[in-house]
Amino acid sequence: MRTQVFAAALNDTLTIWWDQPDQAARNAKYTVLLNGKTLGETDRTHTQITQLEPEASYCVQVCLGGEMIGEITVSAAAPRRRIDVTQPPYSAVGDGKTLNTAALQKAMDACGPEEEVYLPEGVFLTGGLRLHSDMALHLASGAVLQGTEDPKDYLPKIRSRFEGIEQECYQSLLNLGEMHSDAGPNCRNVVIYGEGTISGGGQPLALNVIETEKALLADYIASLGDKAKECENDHTIPGRARGRLINLSNCENVRITGLTLQNGASWNVHMLYSRNIVTDHCVFRSEKVWNGDGWDPDSSEDCTLFAGEFHTGDDSVAIKSGKNPEGNIINRPTRRIRVFDCTSEYGLGIAVGSEMSGGVEDVKIWDCDMRNSLYGVQIKGTKKRGGFVRNVSVRDCVLPRFIVQAVPYNDDGEGSPVPPEFSGFRCERVHFTAWGRNYWEKEDRVLSPVELIGFDVPGYEVRDAAFVNCTVEREADIRLNHCRNISLDIEKAE
Repeated sequence: MRTQVFAAALNDTLTIWWDQPDQAARNAKYTVLLNGKTLGETDRTHTQITQLEPEASYCVQVCLGGEMIGEITVSAAAPRRRIDVTQPPYSAVGDGKTLNTAALQKAMDACGPEEEVYLPEGVFLTGGLRLHSDMALHLASGAVLQGTEDPKDYLPKIRSRFEGIEQECYQSLLNLGEMHSDAGPNCRNVVIYGEGTISGGGQPLALNVIETEKALLADYIASLGDKAKECENDHTIPGRARGRLINLSNCENVRITGLTLQNGASWNVHMLYSRNIVTDHCVFRSEKVWNGDGWDPDSSEDCTLFAGEFHTGDDSVAIKSGKNPEGNIINRPTRRIRVFDCTSEYGLGIAVGSEMSGGVEDVKIWDCDMRNSLYGVQIKGTKKRGGFVRNVSVRDCVLPRFIVQAVPYNDDGEGSPVPPEFSGFRCERVHFTAWGRNYWEKEDRVLSPVELIGFDVPGYEVRDAAFVNCTVEREADIRLNHCRNISLDIEKAE
């Protein structure tokens, strides 16, 4: 069986990745060939090939068990000319004190298709910055792009969507594209890379935004009366104006690689109405940030995450598509999401929802070790959401548990006339630890390895879920309620 092979060229390096084939055994070994010459073996579904000739064409083949399962021909990238932000006419100062927003934005605006904005070692303090099509941003080792803690540095506000609500939000630290729910991409072909760190204003910035917005929205919140109690807490509504660390709206062909991404005022990487976004070999940190998600594809397609390391205060990954009723009306599903070879040190794990009113389908997760998370993989939504989540597969992973459930939070707004449809789940060769942890709770929790809790409305049960050749560390109860067509092949690990 053939599988699709993908490639991204950056300087003299090719990064190659491919979908895990259906016939692949656990710990399968793949042989990678370059122009017919064997480079070596890997038990991952990605590899990097270095020291290539600029602009030369290369054929990469991937073999499994002596059979060629996929190939791609790609050219190595030509080196980009550096725009060093510390040099005139930009003269940014990396002392961690000087505000460099104007200087850095000037460099961004000047960057052409064959150039890159380059940050050398240093701490470059800045407010919100806008990137554009056909450019690159390169952070050297020791370079930190540091966002301020002052909301005024992220004005003027921009159109965005947070927790399923389209509204005016403060700018993110990095902003790509302009949000239009009924349009295609307007920002393309951007690379953000290096060995440095992109660091937001974190929880201090979040709290400053919330206090500012509480004052601005006082009359509106008061007018809601008891409806405000449907929110998670009194920070929910004003907190939706927070920016992210990196905001990708209506973007196409964007790659983020090699960096530490940390401490957005809310989510770290948010792709909205976008497609073909690749994030690889990055470390995500947001342990002390409320809503500190790592990587959030939202009404987006063909988004890929691999070789990621998560230290998050909320979901490591949260796959979304809008909130009732707006998400039902906009009706832009999230499709073809791939997450593989990722690990978690802290966080809630890999989630679908809770904002999934536009629908989510075709999600594949493999070779992930999420044992140091609270949920492992969680499908979640409120009864009011509508929409669907279907065809989610998890393979060759270590998880605390797999859970499908209704959640009580983020439940404000008009409800859909029908509950969500949750169907088509498969876990194969998954090892469940049946205990979990997150940053906020220092002690491990004992858990049920599988919980499938559907809705108490006929036709809206959790349906068509299969657990194949799975193991669990300890004797533990499996919870099933409002389910249909469930098969369980789960044994106690020896």
